[in-house]
Amino acid sequence: MLLASLLAIGAAAQPVPSVSVTSTRDPVDKSYRRMVRGMDRFAQAQAALAPGAALRFRLLPRLPTTRMDGIELKVVGDTVALPVAVDQDNSFTLARDERALREDAALVANRRTTSMTWRADVRSPGVPAGMRRLGDLRLECLVGMEAGLVSNNAHLFAWLGDLLTNPDKVCGDPDGRYLFFTERPVFALTLHAQGRAIPAPLRLVYAGGRVGPADLPYCDCQVLLERSYHAPIWDAAWPHDTLVSFEYMDDPATPDAPTAPGVAAGQTREQVRALLGSGTAIGFRDGREAWLYPQANDPRPQGKPEYLVLFDAAGRVLKSRMRAP
Repeated sequence: MLLASLLAIGAAAQPVPSVSVTSTRDPVDKSYRRMVRGMDRFAQAQAALAPGAALRFRLLPRLPTTRMDGIELKVVGDTVALPVAVDQDNSFTLARDERALREDAALVANRRTTSMTWRADVRSPGVPAGMRRLGDLRLECLVGMEAGLVSNNAHLFAWLGDLLTNPDKVCGDPDGRYLFFTERPVFALTLHAQGRAIPAPLRLVYAGGRVGPADLPYCDCQVLLERSYHAPIWDAAWPHDTLVSFEYMDDPATPDAPTAPGVAAGQTREQVRALLGSGTAIGFRDGREAWLYPQANDPRPQGKPEYLVLFDAAGRVLKSRMRAP
């Protein structure tokens, strides 16, 4: 009896076998639970906003030094490590795993998480190439905010308060300012609905000129400013089937589009300043620069025409655009 008791005690003292996962967690790695919540939000809102659409998540560069090739992802918990397949366009989907949910796992990349921007990517079938559907963008915003994909905006948009924690407020309020990104540097947007093509407000591109050099480290647009835009996802006057088309910086100037008064290709910054005054200057990494009027800090921009002037790296006008109030 004594021997049996001693054997039992010795067996109980033996360490219990465990499974460990070695990984270095970045404090801002994406929460697996939050991303699953984003997937749930997609399932809840899909029928209303984007029936037939598919959801993926996508990685974009955030720092000039970020290498976007060979990215590896895995869901890492206390006892779980699940590889996540990443496509060539750096998009991916997530499988649901109950153990990862219980362990409050993180989605970990072989890059520092702050070196990348994370976005939801919602695509409806039948959308023409190079265009986006407004209902898809609305759903992207809801999923992205629910999944906690927007990074570091607390400094830049601190005045928004609880908007940043409420997907419906961010995506349903003109001050939500959720950023989307184009494939190439953008110049202007056009909205297409019910047989009409309406130029979008020029302040929808480049974060409206509100992001200066000192603010860029706090913005998801840190190295994508020239590809960033807002969409009128908060405006119920535009139906979900509204299409958004893009004119890019490198596209030839649209012949019939109104231009800023007196401004012509080849003019210098000094000549434009003499014509229009000083606008909000938005500099890009390749040396190009855009001037936006009225200025971003204009207290009364309503009722004024908008002008956008694009300069090359040498300070000469490439093209301009005017939008009536």
